Amino acid sequence: MGRVTTSTADLWHHYGRARATSDRAVPDTFRWSWGQDAGPGPEVLGDLTGRCVGDLGAGAARHAAHLVVHHQPARVIAIDASPAQHAMATDLYADLAPRLHIMQSGAVPHLQAMTGAYDVLYSVFGALDFTDPRELLPAAAAALKPGGRLVYSTLAHYLSGAPAQPDAVAADIPAKTPDGEATMMRRWVLQEHVWTKLLDEAGFTNITVDVLPAAPGPRTADTLLVSAHYPS
Repeated sequence: MGRVTTSTADLWHHYGRARATSDRAVPDTFRWSWGQDAGPGPEVLGDLTGRCVGDLGAGAARHAAHLVVHHQPARVIAIDASPAQHAMATDLYADLAPRLHIMQSGAVPHLQAMTGAYDVLYSVFGALDFTDPRELLPAAAAALKPGGRLVYSTLAHYLSGAPAQPDAVAADIPAKTPDGEATMMRRWVLQEHVWTKLLDEAGFTNITVDVLPAAPGPRTADTLLVSAHYPS
């Protein structure tokens, strides 16, 4: 089994493809939990009226589309590094432009180019899971306006049931190249105190971490819902 990185193959080529053929609707709901079946919704983001919002690792942009249709943000920018996910999101929701802007980019370079541009940044098992947080969190802080908010959901433990990491290290998890070859990608599954420390080091304040329990079922997992502010 070879190691392939996202710079040489789009490891998200297959993700969500089957659903996109049968479900093209803007979702009526927005959930943070792994099972997408319970827990809080977009109210965690605060009042989005007139705000500039960024979805980090947006995939097919379903959450971003929900915010555009059911809330009143000035603009939602759905950012994803995967060419396949960008194409899928564009096919599904291009008609929501200009309030929804679908962008193909890595989260870190995008945020580094957007100093002080965002009121709210969020991620639902997206870029925060698959990007080194020691790079992403400082970039997110710099991209937020004073008083801005970062909210994200991430795994509280591995899908196998193994505990999250006690340090800021990634694990290799299975993935597939576009031609179906088995490979690996990196995922950060970290304990609560590790996220809190990393956010503090990046300059965030008012950090909260809530555990959203998993519903019964196979390959289910508890969710960490993390919220932090960039100081005014």
